[in-house]
Amino acid sequence: MAISQDNPAARYFDAINAALAGLDIFLRDDSSPLYRHDVIAQVVAEYIVRLEHSFGAWRNRLGFMESFRISRAESGFPVFQNVLELENDRRTAEQRLTAIPSPEALRAEMADFILRHKAMPTELQRMMAERLYLQEVSTGQVFAPFVLPKTVKVSANPKTMRPYYFVHWGAFDGLANLPLVYMAAVEDSSDKMVDTLVTRDGRLNEKVEIPLPVEGLLNPELAHRFDDFAAKNSAYTLTPATIAGNLDKDFETLHPKQLRRFVLGPFYSAGITENNSTVQQVLEKVRKAENAWLLTWTVQEVYSKNERPGRRGLFSSEKATQEFYINTDDLEAARMGVSSYEKHALVPHEAYQALYAAGEAQKIFGGYKVHILSGGRVISDV
Repeated sequence: MAISQDNPAARYFDAINAALAGLDIFLRDDSSPLYRHDVIAQVVAEYIVRLEHSFGAWRNRLGFMESFRISRAESGFPVFQNVLELENDRRTAEQRLTAIPSPEALRAEMADFILRHKAMPTELQRMMAERLYLQEVSTGQVFAPFVLPKTVKVSANPKTMRPYYFVHWGAFDGLANLPLVYMAAVEDSSDKMVDTLVTRDGRLNEKVEIPLPVEGLLNPELAHRFDDFAAKNSAYTLTPATIAGNLDKDFETLHPKQLRRFVLGPFYSAGITENNSTVQQVLEKVRKAENAWLLTWTVQEVYSKNERPGRRGLFSSEKATQEFYINTDDLEAARMGVSSYEKHALVPHEAYQALYAAGEAQKIFGGYKVHILSGGRVISDV
């Protein structure tokens, strides 16, 4: 069942889809100034695809369900209940699909209904929408409440003689209603992993085949514990420094050297969200509704500036611990609990022109790196 373009839900889905598509263009652009590290762009792009699948599923869900709520006054993203429902429906999707006729059969029934009754086959349209929804969620490629960790890169640190993992995972925060992506660089001093992966000259052992990406932490003896840790330590209310410190404390042989958090949002859409009155008033003047939006995100980073050596004794021992650098010279960085951070904004060219013409651009984008979407390309350093 198609949603009328005059429907607020249709306008919202059009806007968020355009924003995610624009962010995907930015992430996949080889010339993008994305954080000086291509792995970050590749990782975040995976989660943007998950969000795109989620919004596609939610749009189809409106064809057979009445309600869909977003956090209008805060994040601009769907409320957590929608994410939970996606996950619950994913688990039963295959079973429910068996009870719904195939798309071909439904289309044939709809054509026959229209010819015989000279009316729209509302119930059949609902069934088609439900089938499309269930097919989308059954792939498992939606943004779940928690997306399990995955190891995507392995190297060796010749100074410490330890293997070095780059791991990422995702979470949709239930209080802030924000999608979060975590990326951690972790050294592993487990005897077995050191012996297996690091040569005597401190290089990665090329004789060991590692079929990247690997589901979970590369160390199989710690993988389940790491999954549990990530699930319990992904709340937006926890600072990156707190999460990195907990990881350092909870695992004797894991040594977090860097933790990044990608916070997507808030999202602003004309006539839908209410999270910034100034932005809303200007966006409502944008001629094309599909260009009346603004997407922001923040990248937070904390890194270890030093490792205090551990000690082993006959009666007690202490593990090596990290000293994380917090930039106390920057009040915002200190508040976030990070070494550094970057705030970004993506806006269509027409919306940016409207904000600029209204004299609001400098106030709204102060402290942000602005990226303008124009003609299928993203222009940065505005």
